[in-house]
Amino acid sequence: MRKRTSAIAVVFAATLALTGCNDKAQQQAGAPPTPEVGFVTLHTQRIDITNELPGRTVPSLIAEVRPQVSGIIQKRAFTEGSEVKAGDLLYQIDPAPYQAAFDSSVAALARANAGLISAQAKAKRYDELSNRSVVSQQDLETAVAAAEQAKADVASAQANLEAARINLGNTRLTAPISGRIGVSSLTQGALVTANQTNALATIQSLDPIYVDVTQSSTEILKLRRLIESGQLQRQPGAIKARLLLDDGTTYKEEGELHFTDVTVGQSTGTVTLRATFANPDRILLPGMFVRAIVEVGSNPNAILVPQRGVSRDPRGLATALFVTADNKVEQRTIVVSQTRGPDWIVEKGVNDGDRLIVDGLQKIRAGVTVKPVEVQAHLAESQPGDGAAAKKN
Repeated sequence: MRKRTSAIAVVFAATLALTGCNDKAQQQAGAPPTPEVGFVTLHTQRIDITNELPGRTVPSLIAEVRPQVSGIIQKRAFTEGSEVKAGDLLYQIDPAPYQAAFDSSVAALARANAGLISAQAKAKRYDELSNRSVVSQQDLETAVAAAEQAKADVASAQANLEAARINLGNTRLTAPISGRIGVSSLTQGALVTANQTNALATIQSLDPIYVDVTQSSTEILKLRRLIESGQLQRQPGAIKARLLLDDGTTYKEEGELHFTDVTVGQSTGTVTLRATFANPDRILLPGMFVRAIVEVGSNPNAILVPQRGVSRDPRGLATALFVTADNKVEQRTIVVSQTRGPDWIVEKGVNDGDRLIVDGLQKIRAGVTVKPVEVQAHLAESQPGDGAAAKKN
C-alpha cells in the first residue's frame, strides 16, 4: 500500500512539472514583441518666416478721361484695350466754335492795343501842354486815366485770348498718363459736355502694378512682439514679396512691400499692405485675385517637424508622439504656426534633440516601450504616413 501511494505521488509531481513547463512555454510563445518605430531627431535651424496673404492687383496710376469743353466728337483716335502714351490724341472735339472764339479774341486784343497806343499818346501830349498851361489839370488827369483804362483793356483782352486758346486746345483730348486704355463710352458724333460725370475712357498704368493684401491686426501685433523679443529677426532693406496666381502658378517677378495703411478696418479687423511688382508682360491685370507671400523675417531657432508625425486630438489641438530617453512613448501637445513644404513650423512643445516618431504610429500608444530606429528626415517627408494623418492648420 505504501509503495502504491509513493508511485502515485511521483506521477502527480511529474504531471505538475510538465504542466508548469507547458504554461511557461505558452506564455513565452504568446508574449508580443517590442514594437519597432521610426523616428527623426529634431534640431533647431534658421528659417525665413513668410506670411501668405490674400490680395488683389491695383493699377499704379489711373486716369479717367473727361472733356473740359462741350461739343461734338469728330473722331476717336485710339484702339480700345491698347497701350497709349502720355500726350497721345484720344478724342477730337469739333474745334470750329472755339477757333472762332479764339480769332475773335485775337481781334479784340489788337483793338485794345490800338486803343492803348492812342490813349498813351494823348496823355503824353496833354502832359506837355499842361506844362505850358495850354490844357487844364483836369483834362490832363482825364487823359492819363484813359491811358490806364486802355492798358487794363489790353490785359483783359490778353486774358480772354489765353482762355480762348486753352478752350481751343481742350478740343484735343490727350492721354494724361501712359498705360492701357479701356472701353470708350462714346463714339464719333456723340455730344459731350464740359466736366461731365461719365468718363469717356479710363487709362490704367500696369507697369509697375500694386498688389493690396490684407493682414489681421492680431497677426501684426504678434509679429511685432516676436521681433521685439528677438525670436524673429527682420532682414535689412525692403521687405520682399512673391505672388501666387489664381491658377496656382508662381509669378516670376519679385516685388517689394512699400506701404502699410494706418487704419484697421472696423468690420474686418484687418490692415491693408501694398506691394509693388514689375509687370512688363502685362500678366497681372487690375482686379486679379492673388496670394502674396511676404517675408516677415527669420527665426534663428526654429524647429521643423514632418507633418506626417503630427495629428489632431478631439479638441483640434496638434499632438505628436516622442521617444523618451528610456525608449518609452510620450505624447505631447504642440503648437504649430504654419507649414514649410512637408513640415510644420513648431512654436511650442518640442526641444532640440527630441526624437519624433514618424513610422509605426498605429502600433503604439503613450507609455509603451518601443524599439526606436532613426530614419532620414527626407525619407520621413516622402513616405506616406501609416499613423496619424497630418492636417493643415
